[in-house]
Amino acid sequence: MNRIPAIALVALALIAATGTTRLSTETTGPSSVPAAPSPTDTAYRLRIVQSRIPYGEERRMLSLEYLEKRHGMVQKHPSIKPRMIILHYTAGGTAKSTIDYFSDSRIENGRAYIGGRSPLNVSSQYLVDRDGTVHQLMEDTLFARHAIGLNHCAIGIENVGSDRQPLTPQQVAANAALVMRLAARHQIEYLIGHQEYGRFRKSSLWKETDPDYFTGKSDPGTTFMAEVRQRVKHLGLKSNPD
Repeated sequence: MNRIPAIALVALALIAATGTTRLSTETTGPSSVPAAPSPTDTAYRLRIVQSRIPYGEERRMLSLEYLEKRHGMVQKHPSIKPRMIILHYTAGGTAKSTIDYFSDSRIENGRAYIGGRSPLNVSSQYLVDRDGTVHQLMEDTLFARHAIGLNHCAIGIENVGSDRQPLTPQQVAANAALVMRLAARHQIEYLIGHQEYGRFRKSSLWKETDPDYFTGKSDPGTTFMAEVRQRVKHLGLKSNPD
């Protein structure tokens, strides 16, 4: 079991003092995936499974290329400085199929619009299964391609689900707990859904060299975002640019 850093414990103590949902964390290997606790529990036990996708030399070089060509940022290491958390849904599939899909370094041929901008595959730092199990796919500060213009400053959290397979109460609880954990570890200022990312196109955070490169999104949905935000409102995270 990995203990939460001291700064996170202080933050969580403040959360408990205000009567907001408490959480505890446990990090396990991929062989241990217990059932998620009820999202109505007073203390939500956040279970994080290490399901790391390959981040070898090819993904590293493609990420650096993306940072330079798409974000206009020249770096020696594909790292980010998280200021934002973006919630998504997978639009189908399972946790396993999503992890398998993200594991390829190169985007599939069928996604011509985004593939034409970069051969780097999409991915995210986290994936939340329908029972609330959280899979960590890479380090928080490693670069992942999940939101045009904002990858350089955003941690992505994917959720297994779609419009036809609505996200679950367990996922609401797990996302809220994970947001609290990440906000305690990083200087997070914003929490948005993927469908809201276009609000930042004219902000200083937006870094995309092609002003016409944009895709409209509807995930993870307004209801899901409202439910997660209600649970983390004490953090004061913003949903719009300054």
